[in-house]
Amino acid sequence: MNTKHIAYLLARVTMGINLLAHGLVRFPKLQEFQAWMLEYFHDSILPLWTVKIWAGILPFLEFSLGVGIVLGLFSHKVLVGGALVILVLIFGSCLKENWEWVSFQMIYALYFFFLLIYAEYNHYSIDRVIFTKRSS
Repeated sequence: MNTKHIAYLLARVTMGINLLAHGLVRFPKLQEFQAWMLEYFHDSILPLWTVKIWAGILPFLEFSLGVGIVLGLFSHKVLVGGALVILVLIFGSCLKENWEWVSFQMIYALYFFFLLIYAEYNHYSIDRVIFTKRSS
């Protein structure tokens, strides 16, 4: 067993569980989450209809990206998707001048950066199984 492959698997699955759980815990309280987001951004320059749409889709994005990351399915696409979600969250946090949240979200951005940069170690994944079968 290659240590770098194991390390990458653990890092990937950790991020995947993080996102999956973010979405999962919000499913039973979608309306409350949406109401909280609307209240939080009510005094920002963002139009509230954009906040409402984002709050409605974010849990589903988090959950589906998390599942893909955990499984290593469409790895490049879901990692880029996760990085783009973080980019949007950072933008919103900046508009609220919530620099503490931005700091935490920058750590997520770096985490996605490293997962993408070291994707060559993504050995234990569904992608690898699919790719190996196709090239046989």
